Amino acid sequence: MLKALDGLSLDTLRVFESAARHLSFTAAAAELGSSQPAISQQIKRLEEQLATRLFDRVYRGIVLTEAGEALLHPVQEGLAALDAGLEAVVGRQQHEVLQVATDFAFAAYWLMPRLQRFHQLYPEVDVSLITSERDMTSLPAEIDVAISFGDGRFKNGQVHLLFNEEVFPVCSPYLFKLHAGSPDEWLARQPLLHLRPEIRSRWFDWNSLFRALGIADTPGHGSLRFDNYTLLIQAAIAGQGVAIGWRHLVDELLAQGLLCRLDGRSATSEFGYYVVLPERKRRARLVHYFVEWLREERLRDPLSAQQTLINPRGIAL
Repeated sequence: MLKALDGLSLDTLRVFESAARHLSFTAAAAELGSSQPAISQQIKRLEEQLATRLFDRVYRGIVLTEAGEALLHPVQEGLAALDAGLEAVVGRQQHEVLQVATDFAFAAYWLMPRLQRFHQLYPEVDVSLITSERDMTSLPAEIDVAISFGDGRFKNGQVHLLFNEEVFPVCSPYLFKLHAGSPDEWLARQPLLHLRPEIRSRWFDWNSLFRALGIADTPGHGSLRFDNYTLLIQAAIAGQGVAIGWRHLVDELLAQGLLCRLDGRSATSEFGYYVVLPERKRRARLVHYFVEWLREERLRDPLSAQQTLINPRGIAL
């Protein structure tokens, strides 16, 4: 049984597969953490064991012979099947952990209320949330997926738009009952809840929102300022002032009646939340599951369902 495998090692077949896929001993060495001479020697030993030439050496590199072409597909299928089998065995014995980075507001108001559905679909996958208010222009090595606010210009990763920025004034139902006169005049008289400038970054602030909505009055300075959007929204729920509501983050609070929109107007920008994937995917299968689940969750929103989750190059995710 399996007599043809006598004397062949798994490492040798991996070397052959990598060299054949890249058509380069140098590229195979880089991928496998080896050296070009070592790769060349392993291929030479494999050819001697099989008593056939697998590669022809040409001026600018290597090409597969007919024997090499015949061997490549079965080797790739066998390695893939072996890898899948090992993953299945390991997966039965332990949960896998996906490292997801985002800001605290997105984690608290959008991601956490939905994560139970992800765990129902993939009970073997644990999600470890890493929250930070810093711009994630580049991803730390331990991060598998990041969900970050910005303009899509993130370094060292594949970038996919999740949803655009859309904001509008929100307040508690109690404060809304005191509403009298035109919305613009009423808003200009209310205590406005502010994010500190260093935290606000490129989000809408009250000055830019007033301009976008065509409100002629100057927004008040407000007595409450926050370094955390989640605390700001909690203050709005408590009736301490009017907040800038970020659609998708406050949608559930509006549905529960904890917040009210002042009217139907909103402002949008070229910014938004993006899914950022590192180029080197340590857990490609888990990342794929998670990104597909994000897409499905976004499509639960009737307005979001009208858009396609795309990356800046226009490729559908």
